[in-house]
Amino acid sequence: METKKLRSMKDDMIFIGPGFLFFFVIVLISFVLGVYFSFTEWNGVDADAVWVGVENYKEVFSGDKQAGVAALFTARFTAVSVVISNLLAFSLALILTRALKTNNVMRTIIFLPNIIGGIILGFIWRFIFVNSFKTMGSLTGIGFFSLPWLGTAETGFWASVIVFIWQRTGYLMVIYIAAIVGIDEHLIEAARIDGATGRQLLGRIIIPLTIPAITICLFLALSWTTKMFDVIYALTRGGPFGSTETFAMNIYFEAFSSNNYGLGSAKAIVFFIVVGIISTTQVLTTKKWEVEG
Repeated sequence: METKKLRSMKDDMIFIGPGFLFFFVIVLISFVLGVYFSFTEWNGVDADAVWVGVENYKEVFSGDKQAGVAALFTARFTAVSVVISNLLAFSLALILTRALKTNNVMRTIIFLPNIIGGIILGFIWRFIFVNSFKTMGSLTGIGFFSLPWLGTAETGFWASVIVFIWQRTGYLMVIYIAAIVGIDEHLIEAARIDGATGRQLLGRIIIPLTIPAITICLFLALSWTTKMFDVIYALTRGGPFGSTETFAMNIYFEAFSSNNYGLGSAKAIVFFIVVGIISTTQVLTTKKWEVEG
């Protein structure tokens, strides 16, 4: 019996150990160091960091105007992108779970943007907004294509939303498709026999039974949008005038461009706590709906 237990522990260490080791070295140790540096003033070059206590945290909440702008942009971007991407993904999933000959092809086409890397995707869409849309506007005379997509704060915001939705909707759609396909067909057939309309089927059977998928998709979308960095960095570099700078970008600029690692670490810790609270609240709330459903 003891031999089997030791063998089981050995197998666990073989398969789980390397992953845990990398997580411990790369994530946990870095996090602990980040907490320490958030209480210091350090430029990343000097051998010693000067302990300043909570001064960095005071500056985060009181003295950094651009951090406030970045936080507001991130909050607005997150709210809009999460709602639109999930509604669109769920709608596409409903359509592509019907008996259509082009189902597999359409699923593949919609999912493909998700495999494109963030930096590359940002540069591709930057070319589209700056060059392709301008050409389309000249040829067609349609005002939509002639907008200064990366030239103003408002159009830059919506350009960022468009790129996110284009990239991530397909991934969320696949999760919703799996949830809808997993619904017992007998429930739907019984409801139809009882005279349920399409709207009633959606509201009383399909949506309640896909709440677990909604929980996952909302969590993923929240995680992606709050941490958005690479795509928007390649797309706008936070411009014009910092209007499309996400909070993750603000942390990066503070630490690596301004060489203020202490304040950058403090911003990162505050960001971690806020995102953790929001994500936990979302999961607990939708889990409650899942139980009730």
